[in-house]
Amino acid sequence: MQPRNHVPLVEVTRGSIVESIHYGSIAIAQPDGKIIFSLGDMDNPYYLRSSAKPFQTLAFLEAGGIREYDLTLQEISIICASHSGTDEHVQVLEALQAKIGIQESMLQCGIHTPYDPETARNKMMKGEPFHSNQHDCSGKHSGMLAFAKMIGAPTDNYLDPQHPVQQAMLRTFAEMCGVKVDTIQLGTDGCSAPVFAVPLPNSAAAYARLSQPDALGEKRATACDKITTAMMAHPFMVGGPQRFDTDIMSAAGGSLVTKIGAEGFHGVAVMPGHSGVFPGGLGIAVKIADGDLGLRAGSVAVIQVLKTLKVLCSEELRDLADYDRRPLCNWRNKEIGEIRPSPELLEALENLHA
Repeated sequence: MQPRNHVPLVEVTRGSIVESIHYGSIAIAQPDGKIIFSLGDMDNPYYLRSSAKPFQTLAFLEAGGIREYDLTLQEISIICASHSGTDEHVQVLEALQAKIGIQESMLQCGIHTPYDPETARNKMMKGEPFHSNQHDCSGKHSGMLAFAKMIGAPTDNYLDPQHPVQQAMLRTFAEMCGVKVDTIQLGTDGCSAPVFAVPLPNSAAAYARLSQPDALGEKRATACDKITTAMMAHPFMVGGPQRFDTDIMSAAGGSLVTKIGAEGFHGVAVMPGHSGVFPGGLGIAVKIADGDLGLRAGSVAVIQVLKTLKVLCSEELRDLADYDRRPLCNWRNKEIGEIRPSPELLEALENLHA
């Protein structure tokens, strides 16, 4: 059954038959909030999940976080991250936490198996337990604790939606989306932090303003520029080995910022001057309706949009072949089908013009 007003975005074939279809929706916005492309459900709110991290970080930086803690670009990047829990990520976090004056035990994100299979395997072979700094959201939580310390707020309840840190992040997110605070629906993320839901056009507009913040005032524009610069300079901190965000930002060479969120959400900020179709900054929001737990559909849709916008060159696309339209192979590595953009998506994108 087709949920809400979503449309087919990605299809999976087996032989000559379309075996599976991933439904979803896409919005593309300019920094002034103008929607230049919409496909699917533009009315219902969707949680950005971890795609909201750049905006949560924005509130902290705008309040003076860089100056207070002498934050490096690498540290800003990991605060925005959903990292893989490698030793390199943990080392950066430990140095950041020492600088802030907090301990790993103060993080309230919980513990899960590191996303990096090699790291998880090595820990298990050594009989070592997993720990909070290997949680993909530990950078965000370190930033929240730093924010709380900076403004003299309690650190034991920093995840309470009424906590000054969470209220500041909510206000900043609302302003970037161009909505009133009381219209944002709140939930609880997998890491126990508050998470925000708005319609896709508002999410896309927020990412467009992140890419081109000229009209947001000097303080906010400077903080936005620091975030995009940090994420593009240190894409490994944002994800890790064989992670879409890391690989596409590494391949794209400073043309875009991407941040994936759980349950099939993607936020993309195309930097000004890097689209061959529109000269200014752009924001893209993609929601895969079924949650895309196998992470096979969202990247195909995102890359197809970026192709249409003429953001990625042929060499960059070759580097991203594992995430683009590609063969479906079985356990013997025999090609048996294809993962590809749907005809509906391709047809709709044909009408995307400046």
